[in-house]
Amino acid sequence: MTRQTGFARAAFPLYDMPNQHQTKAAMTHPDAASKTTETAARVLRIEGDALLAMAAALPADFGAAVERLMGCQGRVILSGMGKSGHIARKIAATLSSTGTPAYFVHPAEASHGDLGTITPTDMVIALSNSGETTELGDLIAHTRRFSIPLIAICARESSTLAKAADLAMILPPAPEACPLGLAPTTSTTMALALGDALAIALMERRGFDPEHFSTFHPGGRLGARLARVDQLMRGADDLPLVATDTPMADTLLVMTQKGFGTAGVMDGPRLAGVITDGDLRRHMVGLMDKTALDVATRAPLTAPPEMLAVQAVALMNQRKITMLFVTDANQKPLGILHIHDCLRAGVQ
Repeated sequence: MTRQTGFARAAFPLYDMPNQHQTKAAMTHPDAASKTTETAARVLRIEGDALLAMAAALPADFGAAVERLMGCQGRVILSGMGKSGHIARKIAATLSSTGTPAYFVHPAEASHGDLGTITPTDMVIALSNSGETTELGDLIAHTRRFSIPLIAICARESSTLAKAADLAMILPPAPEACPLGLAPTTSTTMALALGDALAIALMERRGFDPEHFSTFHPGGRLGARLARVDQLMRGADDLPLVATDTPMADTLLVMTQKGFGTAGVMDGPRLAGVITDGDLRRHMVGLMDKTALDVATRAPLTAPPEMLAVQAVALMNQRKITMLFVTDANQKPLGILHIHDCLRAGVQ
């Protein structure tokens, strides 16, 4: 006896979609590739046109929203349901990495205890294209009860969310890129872009610079690009240093022991020169009768500790060298930067 599941097959059109073999046959049709390209271009044009329209006429409350967010003493809470929730998560992540502490609260979880994470010093940004998402109801009520500033991002000025909010950034009317006009496409792209615009406006107002960004984003390729020389250099204990009058026999011993294939020549506390393999070859005749300063390249190229490692690597590639002494403003050695250490850290 076949067990009845209680679900009618006809209620799920997905089950009646073309199977794998039918789809493959359709893909090999000579017009398939052209049609696919046309579809992609149409989607991008529709969404691009919507972004241009929004850029030409920003939501009226955008500037006021930036001012309110600048004055926020707590954190910025983003919330939304479904696709709007995914966009809200991304906006929260972008805000956090650009100097505005933010996090996402799911509206359903908010109704089951997470409202307690939202305090009167915080601000809430709620996303809902229709502005009528029922799951946001408790969150909206909580902000009104405790006088927590609420900013809405939605498409309808007459919606419940827009009317309840202190500020409402209304998205301009634009068709969804979905041919059925149902799947959130253009609307989510506009909300995402508006969130980026908020984050960058706040970032500029705060004077957020690459060093700040590196603090919040130390990992991955972006973190590597923003790493400073003093984060990757070998410290003072590893430095191969000799005095100006050190015999070359002793200098070679230091170069070998430290393993860098180079030596820094010190005139008191100041780096006066650097000896490399090239210097050794140029002074091969009578090398052991010379002192370190006789062989060294004077006024060597150095890097300040605050220089970005990516800039130091470019400098080393340009000069066809593999390491740089790191010095302070008085040419006192602080460390040594090897190109291999930079490459291992992902700096290119």
